[in-house]
Amino acid sequence: MADALAAHAAKRDSLAQSLKAAREENRGPVALAKETSNLFRDREAGARRRLDVRGFNQVLRISDGAVEAEGMIPYENLTAACLQHGVMPAVVPQLKTITLGGAVAGVGIESSSHRQGLVHDTMLELDVLLGDGSIVNCSAHNAHSDLFFGFPNSYGTLGYALRVKAKTMPVKKYVRLEHLAFSNGEKYFEQLTRMLEAGSADFVDGTVFSPQQMFITLGRFADSAPHTSDYTYQKIYYRSIAEKREDYLTTHDYIWRWDTDWFWCSKNVLAQNPLVRKIYGRSRLGSKTYTRIMRWNSRVGVTKKLDRMLGLHSESVIQDVDIPISRAAEFLAFYSKEIQLWPQWTCPIGVKESRFALYPVKPGWYVNFGFWDVKRTRDAYPPGYFNRLIEEKVHELGGIKSLYSDSYFPERQFNQRYGGAAYDALKKKYDPGGAFPRLYDKCVLKA
Repeated sequence: MADALAAHAAKRDSLAQSLKAAREENRGPVALAKETSNLFRDREAGARRRLDVRGFNQVLRISDGAVEAEGMIPYENLTAACLQHGVMPAVVPQLKTITLGGAVAGVGIESSSHRQGLVHDTMLELDVLLGDGSIVNCSAHNAHSDLFFGFPNSYGTLGYALRVKAKTMPVKKYVRLEHLAFSNGEKYFEQLTRMLEAGSADFVDGTVFSPQQMFITLGRFADSAPHTSDYTYQKIYYRSIAEKREDYLTTHDYIWRWDTDWFWCSKNVLAQNPLVRKIYGRSRLGSKTYTRIMRWNSRVGVTKKLDRMLGLHSESVIQDVDIPISRAAEFLAFYSKEIQLWPQWTCPIGVKESRFALYPVKPGWYVNFGFWDVKRTRDAYPPGYFNRLIEEKVHELGGIKSLYSDSYFPERQFNQRYGGAAYDALKKKYDPGGAFPRLYDKCVLKA
């Protein structure tokens, strides 16, 4: 680990110097040169200084209930290193390509979130590269605690996380799954509340196939298993939820159960067809492949052209929203009437404190609803019509929406909902020269 720490220090100093030099030459706004992105909003093209951070992808230390790693390490690699030490990151977002720094700067969630909160709730400290080339160490208790609590949901508009220290949790070899069926939304969330209060499960999430068919999935670590299922090739995990009452996976396969089929979105690239699935092959089934296909389609517009040929109007509805659990049944009823894109993922979040300025939530239970598809209609609607409906309903119910995809808020409304005053103070203190775009410009105006 000493060699990794020394190499990290050298890379960090070199990157900081290159940014300072570019700043002195006034080369324009800053962006990252990197391999992958899990943002689902198109960006406007423009001249930017590209910081090459692709080398910041190493684990630095695993000990004492924590992992230190560089910001660009994909969770696939981070988790593999942790499992070798008998632990896992306390929250591992669902897709292998998501990076540690990206999850901290955005919002990351998974089925351990009922106990652990969101990814940023597991942060212990981070080193942030600022726009002037300086690097600050942030924790909840030091001089930069304001940036520590203001960095989550800033999406690279205050700086970039070069090193993150975050909590881990111990694991066992297997996870036993129990899929519980429901046919009524109110009873579903009532039972989910009782299960969360009981606190007996290590993992909790859910899948809604329709307003009349929904499941809560409880996961518990196990030392042994009578059998294990394999959903990395021919079998598809989300289909098994309605087919099995009980299941067993290795802990590794449980963590990545959603990646192989991008939840269920692999259907959009025909990967659920058995013949096409064989053509893809095991190694190409997963978020890495699907993301590349999606980016290509975004550039050339194949599906949009097909929709026009068929006389359809389409709108991407790719969102994650967090709703207080007491209002979750109301959101499901709204969604069932207005959106109707199935399946839908649900994941409970336990919020212990509300100090994160740019993602303001109150202590208590929330339910994340995740839905990622295209709404196609014969009738024409204004651009963003369905996403705007969702944004307003989320606000009405006291919830909050993630910003990784399309957003349509007016600026004043955006600032009211995402800590605008706190953000202005952080921007003035940590990026006074405007090296990075503003949060509204990046997340809504797509700067």
